[in-house]
Amino acid sequence: MSRSIACIDYRDGKIFIAKRQNVGDMGGRWEFPGGKIDDGEDFEQAIKREMQEEFSVDVTVGQHICSSTFEHKGKKCYLDAFEVHFTHDGMEKKFILTEHTDYRWADIGEIPELNFVDSDMAIYPEVCKFLKK
Repeated sequence: MSRSIACIDYRDGKIFIAKRQNVGDMGGRWEFPGGKIDDGEDFEQAIKREMQEEFSVDVTVGQHICSSTFEHKGKKCYLDAFEVHFTHDGMEKKFILTEHTDYRWADIGEIPELNFVDSDMAIYPEVCKFLKK
């Protein structure tokens, strides 16, 4: 069983998204950033580690938004989305990218128009509901 997290930072009417490197099954596609939970980690530890590894940014972890399951290469995977708050927005002081080629702050309504990873599209409706609260 694989467990992953998706990190949702929403500010000023925009949501943070990142474009994966052009490798692997989901290469070149946009996503809510996150990653796998390592053995012995809880959600908060995994979120903080992933955001530090992928963007060199510290985050505060907020509420759990939703959970979903999906299949990847014949294996059942679990995905949990969490609200996060970056210490800065990555615009004036750029994030250091290690797993992505690009990032931006997008309108939540444009997500379906982008080449977004399937697992994140599965949680998209719940993320929208959460953000409308």
